[in-house]
Amino acid sequence: MKGVTSSTGRTPPALIAVRAAALALALAALAHTLRYGLAEPAHALAFGLLVALGELARRGGAPGEREPAPLAAAGALAYALLGNSAGEPTGHGALQVVAVVVAAQLVAAVRRPAPDVDRVARRVLTVGFAAVCFQPLHNSGQAVRWFGDGACFALFLLALLALTAVCDALLAALAARTRALPYDAGAPPPYDSRTGAPPPYGPFLCEELRALAGIGPAVGASGVVMALGVAVAGLWALPVLCVPLLLTQVSFRRYAAVRTTRRQTIASLARATEIAGYTPPGHAHRVAVLATAVGRELGLTGAQLTVLEHAALMHDIGQLSLLDPVADGATARLPAAEQRRIALLGGAVVRRTGVDPAVAAVVEQQADPYGEQLPAARIVRAVNAYDDLCGESASGPLGALEELRLGTGRDYQPQVVEALARVLGRGGLTRAGAG
Repeated sequence: MKGVTSSTGRTPPALIAVRAAALALALAALAHTLRYGLAEPAHALAFGLLVALGELARRGGAPGEREPAPLAAAGALAYALLGNSAGEPTGHGALQVVAVVVAAQLVAAVRRPAPDVDRVARRVLTVGFAAVCFQPLHNSGQAVRWFGDGACFALFLLALLALTAVCDALLAALAARTRALPYDAGAPPPYDSRTGAPPPYGPFLCEELRALAGIGPAVGASGVVMALGVAVAGLWALPVLCVPLLLTQVSFRRYAAVRTTRRQTIASLARATEIAGYTPPGHAHRVAVLATAVGRELGLTGAQLTVLEHAALMHDIGQLSLLDPVADGATARLPAAEQRRIALLGGAVVRRTGVDPAVAAVVEQQADPYGEQLPAARIVRAVNAYDDLCGESASGPLGALEELRLGTGRDYQPQVVEALARVLGRGGLTRAGAG
């Protein structure tokens, strides 16, 4: 199984705790089910098959893809929120829900190897949370006494679903924060060696909460509808109610394929300047990694980070218009007029690729005073200059940062430079190796 680890191969303690909690819950659920047997085996088999089929049909997991198996997620939630079947009360409990979901994940892993261990842990814990909140209330009769079996009961399920989504976002943000590796690919984990402070958690959590507005509502609503449908019509409702979400999954799969192809095209264009000898190997990748980290530090999320990353990858594409390459590709030392010409040519190339016009706008503004730039352009310019100056400065990264600070009157926004310093401080003040 693949999971999130630091660049040194060590897993952060917080993620170890999450994985340990998921493993303990899974083992307890399996042991309980093996000892006492399955309640309503037909229901367990039906929902287990639904989760397994959803995992087998999952998308490839493109970068930024939050839920690659929506059908499996909806099926697991539906089983956790199932209280009746064809008008008759069910008798399965929270531990059986977790056991069925874990067994389905194991079955799917046989045909789809190397699942993301952190995504599996999230699935186990969030489904366990929903089941623990709902099953005891239903089995004791409290849910019916409090909410009845009409609209109030459906609202109760939706409220529980919202809490489950927040729980999932908390866990996803923890994994995403760890995935934000330090600038230097060979540096220690992204913790300040002096204070032990991890990267800020807030921006990652905000990004995950915003991501809930994507396919998240469709997954959650489908889970609730499945649970209510089975409660009225029995298991025959499952195949009918799965069709809309299955069609949605197919559409998202095609969209993910297009997005992956576009990102590969951008990465290939970014390497063109390196292959032609205009920029040092790995320069575009280093700038993109560090610029994204600085963007997160400044509170950029979602689509803003995507634009920033793509612009950072393609920021030097205009150098292909030069007859003679700049030494080490360091455009920061060129006259302002030449920088402006290269930036405009780069923007024109980007516009012809079919990439988001916002990316071209960022590339075109690379030589403008920071007061006239978009936020993403300010970040790319500062990070690009830092990487260029690191190769020239006799005092290394500290000297490069000091030179950026001297240029904050016109060229570099002070807030961006200070955010860059904080990010580098957590990852080690060093220039990244070839990316």
